[in-house]
Amino acid sequence: MDLRAAIEAYNEAWNRQDLDAIHAAHADDVVFENHTAGERAEGADAVREHIAGIFANWPDLRFRGRGELRAGDDFVVSGWTASATTKDGERLEWDGVDVFPFRDGKIARKDVWSNSHRARRL
Repeated sequence: MDLRAAIEAYNEAWNRQDLDAIHAAHADDVVFENHTAGERAEGADAVREHIAGIFANWPDLRFRGRGELRAGDDFVVSGWTASATTKDGERLEWDGVDVFPFRDGKIARKDVWSNSHRARRL
């Protein structure tokens, strides 16, 4: 499996806010942890619900890759810049990195670190 291509497709699904495509990429016992925001969800259904909440809070959330996509045999590290508009109309942009361990061709974890505490969901 080409893990780089899998993550590129996954990131495109995030930009389309395509919950079905995102959900299909996850293992049943996936863990999503945003270390900056202190948010964690475990299990495919809980992660789907968590991501739906992110999209509800940030309807124009978009990610751009920074050309920092590294893949090993069973993991990918992806650097990105995100942008979104707050409920007050303020445009935010922040940088981050995701680490994706894979198991049996599915994303087993999504660990997120970013440089913006202002972008936390409230």
